[in-house]
Amino acid sequence: MLHIRTAQSSDVSTIQSIAYAAWRPTYGAILSEEQSKFMLDWMYSTETLTKSFTDQTVFLLAYDDQETAVGFAAFELKENQLVKLHKIYFLPDQQGRGYGRQLLEEVFRQALQRGGHFLELNVNRSNSARQFYERLGFEFSREEDNYIGRGYWMNDYVLRKELV
Repeated sequence: MLHIRTAQSSDVSTIQSIAYAAWRPTYGAILSEEQSKFMLDWMYSTETLTKSFTDQTVFLLAYDDQETAVGFAAFELKENQLVKLHKIYFLPDQQGRGYGRQLLEEVFRQALQRGGHFLELNVNRSNSARQFYERLGFEFSREEDNYIGRGYWMNDYVLRKELV
């Protein structure tokens, strides 16, 4: 059983640890090592994560039965009842246990509590995780190409789910 709690800024190092462990198994065949390093430094620096806690971003930490942090998610309420799921990652050896579904169900619940009606996320066009999200009721909304700097782009599908 997964235990989920709202993360605090004091959990930044735990979030970083999970992100760094999950990143290369997730994106190693999709992104170059240089782009991976750039994105990890950009998205998971202590400064960036600490700032996220002062914004409207909510981080959830997931723990296994041994109270070991095994995953996290981050989302924020945008305008027009839209909630944006920014991140969801699990340690590679914890994947395939149903934890992703459990954590997303908690995101759904909290998004509804905050007045959200739709949940959106971006998934890299080459990432097989798209099928996981579609099994949970997400539908294709559009494609996006976002320039992130240093010549790198995020080429994503945007998936959307109506929350009920």
